[in-house]
Amino acid sequence: MKQINALLLCLLGLFSSNAQNIPAFKQLRYEEDYTLLPQDSSRNWYTTTKFRALSKDRGIYLSMGGDIRYQYQRFTNENWGESPKDNDGFILTRYLAHADFHAGKHFRTFVQLQSSFANGKLTPPSPVDENQLDLHQAFADIAFTGRQAQALTIRIGRQELLYGSQRLVAVRDGPNNRQAFDAARLIYARPNWNAQLFYSRFVQSKQQIFDDGFANHTRFWGAYLVKNKVPLLRNADLYYFGLWKKNAKFDDGMGKELRHSIGGRFWDTQRFWKYDIEGLYQWGDFAGKQITAWTFSVNTSYKFANTPLKPEPGIKTELISGDAQYGDNKLQTFNPLFPRGGYFGLVSIIGPANLVDLHPSLTLDLSRGLYFNMDYDIFWRYSRNDGIYGPNVALIYSGKKSSQRSIGRQYSTHLEYIPNRFLYFRCEFTWFKASDFLHDTGIGKNILFAAGTAQLKF
Repeated sequence: MKQINALLLCLLGLFSSNAQNIPAFKQLRYEEDYTLLPQDSSRNWYTTTKFRALSKDRGIYLSMGGDIRYQYQRFTNENWGESPKDNDGFILTRYLAHADFHAGKHFRTFVQLQSSFANGKLTPPSPVDENQLDLHQAFADIAFTGRQAQALTIRIGRQELLYGSQRLVAVRDGPNNRQAFDAARLIYARPNWNAQLFYSRFVQSKQQIFDDGFANHTRFWGAYLVKNKVPLLRNADLYYFGLWKKNAKFDDGMGKELRHSIGGRFWDTQRFWKYDIEGLYQWGDFAGKQITAWTFSVNTSYKFANTPLKPEPGIKTELISGDAQYGDNKLQTFNPLFPRGGYFGLVSIIGPANLVDLHPSLTLDLSRGLYFNMDYDIFWRYSRNDGIYGPNVALIYSGKKSSQRSIGRQYSTHLEYIPNRFLYFRCEFTWFKASDFLHDTGIGKNILFAAGTAQLKF
């Protein structure tokens, strides 16, 4: 701990002098590029860790970095009163460290370690909250470049996957332990185009040291195409995903699942008016049942940049299918695959399956780097013959005990402070008012959630 604190103090002393030279950090750390850092006397030990040339032509180099996050969470009536009462809350800590080695333009290897702890939880922490130490990423790239900035990359090994708005495939940054895949991926890029093919096996997190072995219970494959600068639409995504799970469970049964997903997305996040419109259809087989599921979402906002506080009102709505009838030979429950964990905020109570969601919000720029957000979520079941699920598609409550659609209302507010690209602070409060369905199927108490986050990237 003393070594960690000393590192933090040293890095804090360097922020003001180096912020203008360091490129912005990215959610996928392996996408960062530090080759343009200057090679002059202004360089110090920190900038050297970001780009250490190992050859005279700078073609062979090493880059290192990491991420430290502390997060305090406290629930009143966790899981609507089903969990033990906790008056003190708990602390989640996460440490990430990586090394990125490039040998010329055609080969690179990226290695990242992850260590996550849950301290003070009254119940045993899940592998999503605690994974003491493991090899989170370790992959190699072989790249070929062509004319007109074309590039073809073959990537093999353990890696994070992130596609689109992270509604389906995410790094799961909200929870304490990020997710990874053992995958082979083919990436083709050219100006305004990006196409990817991949085949993978999901890495199941385990809590001990270096025990996240090669798993065979969940296979995931697909293709993803992104086209930028599309007339009228601005940006467009088209994709296909395939999923096979050895053991899947829904409210209407359990068994093997083979599911195919095809969808499209139109989006623009660079102008005052932002929008993200996505539709998806799923088919396949689950324990002898025919899968037919779907979802449609609209997320839009407008920022009044020339108005005091630069208010940005927004509204998001989602229709997510649920099973139509118990005991038949069909399953209409939507599977969100591998979504971001905090799908409806850090509180992460409900997941995107069998759901109708209406979500207005408002964001204010209080000052430089200080942002205030408040939002209001209303949740209903899409189908009365299906239950409600968590972010990981785990069944929370069966729908067999209630015909009520109304799940509840969630009121959230958070304050973010981003003083520079290295530091991030956030405090959040959420109140979930339970409604008819939760009163019928469980204790149904209202939830109060508070959290504070401090994060350092380097």
